[in-house]
Amino acid sequence: MQFNVSSRLDYEVRSTTVFVLNVEAAALRNQKVLAENLVLEPPLALDRHVANDSGTRFVRVIAEPGTFSVGYHGHIELNMHDADPATVPEVAIAELPLEVAPYLNPSRYCQSDLLGRFAQREFGGLPPGHSRVTQICNWIYEHVDYVRGASDAQTSAYDTMVLRAGVCRDFAHLGISFCRALGIPARFASAYAWQLEPPDFHAVFEAYLGDSWYLFDPTRQAALQGLVRIGVGRDAADAAFATIHGDAEMTGMQVSIAPADDEAAGEEPTVRAVGIA
Repeated sequence: MQFNVSSRLDYEVRSTTVFVLNVEAAALRNQKVLAENLVLEPPLALDRHVANDSGTRFVRVIAEPGTFSVGYHGHIELNMHDADPATVPEVAIAELPLEVAPYLNPSRYCQSDLLGRFAQREFGGLPPGHSRVTQICNWIYEHVDYVRGASDAQTSAYDTMVLRAGVCRDFAHLGISFCRALGIPARFASAYAWQLEPPDFHAVFEAYLGDSWYLFDPTRQAALQGLVRIGVGRDAADAAFATIHGDAEMTGMQVSIAPADDEAAGEEPTVRAVGIA
């Protein structure tokens, strides 16, 4: 399936400010960038970096006082694969690829160590595999209210567990924390999300099962087969669309994604377990 994605970020810069931007579609084996354009206003020199382990693409620019905007347009081809959830197992920690093992550890927003006892009591007795991660998502969807403004940039998975309210990033952090507490590697992913209303950057998570990463969205607000991934990391701190070092205020943001072919534009296909590698 192919999608056209775009975003625009507008800022008022008050002093010389360094922006580390992450709005371009990630460079992944199953996600091909057919065409793209990144426009900075005013035009600025930039540095680029691609994270080898995740395909996350970072751009660093230095903006002087005044208005500053970032515009991105991409034409992306997705080649997801689906599977019967019953055939997607968990992987013993001793058999995990070493590059995956760090995603078992607690991180700033995903305190799997603090939530371990609850996770074991609630989910530890369930049959291991894709279905157990689905049950984790079901629990979050049923017990945490999606409330805009209920959380902020400091809210962690532990906070969300207490508040029982949050937005997509909080839902993802909680899912990641529960998975890690059960010995399932999990990581945060930001994305352009087809069928998300209103359009916005979206947060989901990926769990390592079998020999692949599989997508999960506890909010149930977007189509898994229509997620154009942007950034991947331990949690939201690794995948922010803009990290700002200086004094700048966002004055506007626009995000969109639309099908670019008949397959995506037609009826949503039956999706079972969506794998990304």
